[in-house]
Amino acid sequence: MAKNITVIPATKTIHVETEKQVQKIRMAAYCRVSTDQDEQLSSYENQVRYYREYINQNPLYELVGIYADEGISGTNTKKRTEFNRLISDCRQGKVDRIIVKSISRFSRNTLDCLKYVRELKELGIGVTFEKENIDSLDAKGEVLLTILSSLAQDESRSISENATWGIRKKFERGEVRVNTKKFVGYDKGEDGNLVINPQQAKIVRRIFHDFLEGESPESIAKTLREERVPGWTGKPNWYPSSIQKMLQNEKYKGDALLQKTYTVDFLTKKRSANKGQVNQYYIEGNHEAIIAPKEWELVQLEMERRKQYREKYGVKNYIIQCAQNPFISKVYCKECGGQFGRKNWTTSRGKRPVWQCNNRYKIKGIKDCFNRHIDEETLQQAFLRALEILRENKDLILEKWTNFGFQQKLEKYHSEQLRQLIESDQTAFDGRRMCQVLEKIILGEDGSITVKFLEGTEVEL
Repeated sequence: MAKNITVIPATKTIHVETEKQVQKIRMAAYCRVSTDQDEQLSSYENQVRYYREYINQNPLYELVGIYADEGISGTNTKKRTEFNRLISDCRQGKVDRIIVKSISRFSRNTLDCLKYVRELKELGIGVTFEKENIDSLDAKGEVLLTILSSLAQDESRSISENATWGIRKKFERGEVRVNTKKFVGYDKGEDGNLVINPQQAKIVRRIFHDFLEGESPESIAKTLREERVPGWTGKPNWYPSSIQKMLQNEKYKGDALLQKTYTVDFLTKKRSANKGQVNQYYIEGNHEAIIAPKEWELVQLEMERRKQYREKYGVKNYIIQCAQNPFISKVYCKECGGQFGRKNWTTSRGKRPVWQCNNRYKIKGIKDCFNRHIDEETLQQAFLRALEILRENKDLILEKWTNFGFQQKLEKYHSEQLRQLIESDQTAFDGRRMCQVLEKIILGEDGSITVKFLEGTEVEL
C-alpha cells in the first residue's frame, strides 16, 4: 500500500515591534594581556575601552560588564580571576553573549577553550571571536575553533620555548634573576643586582648563628614567631621549612646557583626541582655576602651531621626545644638502643620530670625493656660532672684538639665551643649551652652514664 505524504510548507510570521518591545542582548566582553609591560598595558586599556564603546553604542546590546585579566597567561584558567567570574555569571544566567578579540585572548589551551565554549553553548550563550570571525553557536564554529585554538596553543608553546632559551642564555652570561619579594636579606638594586637589606640581614645572621648554637629550624621558627619578627611578607610567618631553605641558600654567602627549578609543562606552568634534567649554572662572588663562606660551610656540615644522626637513631626532629627541653632526642638506652622520653610523674610534692626508655612498655602493661628511669635533675648533674672531668683533664683535651685535621672543620668548631664552656666559671646547669656541645647521653641498666660531646670526646661516669 502506497504511503500518502503531504508537505506542510513553512510559514514566516513577521512581528512588528516597537523599540521598547525589543529585548536587548545582555553582552559581556572579555579582555586579557599576558604581561604587565607598558606596551601590553596599552593594548589592555585599548581592549577595555573599545568593547565598552562598542557595546554601549549598539542599541541591541546591554552591557553586563567588561571582564579583564591583566598580566595573566592564557594557558590555564586557575589564576584568571575575571575569566572565572565571567563563567560564573554565565552559569547564573546573567549573560546572553560574549565577545572577545581572538581565540588566543580567550584561551591558549585547546582543551580549556573547547570545554568552556561547549559549556556556554549548552547554556545558550554564544562567543564571538572577532579576529577569526567565528560564532561558537554556528554549526561550523567548533571545527574552526579546534583548529585555530590548537594553533594558539602551539604558538604559546613556541613563545614559552623562546622565553626559556633567552633566560638560559642570560644564565650562561652570569646574569642572575632573583625574586627579592620572597627573599629575606636582599633587595634588587637599580642595576638589577642583589643589594643587602641591613634590617633583614640581621635576621639572616641571627638564624645562621642560632642554628650553629644548637637550635633547630623548628625552635628558630617558633622563637621568631613569638618575638613577632617580620618575614619577607612583613608578617611574623616563620616555618621550619622556610628556615631550612634559608640555611641551604648559597646566595647568603655571595654565590648564586641558577636554574634550581625548571618548567615541566608550559600549559600548567608546573615547576619541579632540577635534579639533572637541565643545565645549572653556579656563579661565585656574584654579590655581597651576608654570611661568611666559612660559616655557611659549617652550617651545611652541621645539617648533614644532624641528618645522619636522625637516620641512625630514627629521630624525626633532632632538637625541638633547645632551652625548654634540652635533653629531647639526646638520651638513649644502652640495653636496647631505644630513645628515652620525658614523663611527668605526679608526687605529693607536685610534678616530677623523669626520663624513661620508650621501649619499656611497647605493649601496655607489659615490660619490654627493663632499663630504669632517671630523674631529669640526675641528667643535669651528670652533664655538669662530665664537664668537671674535662676541666680536670684540660691539657689532654687541648692536645687532642690540636691534632684535628683540615677535614675536621665541624669538630674544630664544636671543640672551640666546648673549650669556652670548660674555661668558663659556670657551675649551674644551662640547657642552651649544653645543646651547643652535647651529642648524646647513654644510660645503662646498671646505672652507668656515658656523656658524648659533639667533638668526639666521651666521658664515663
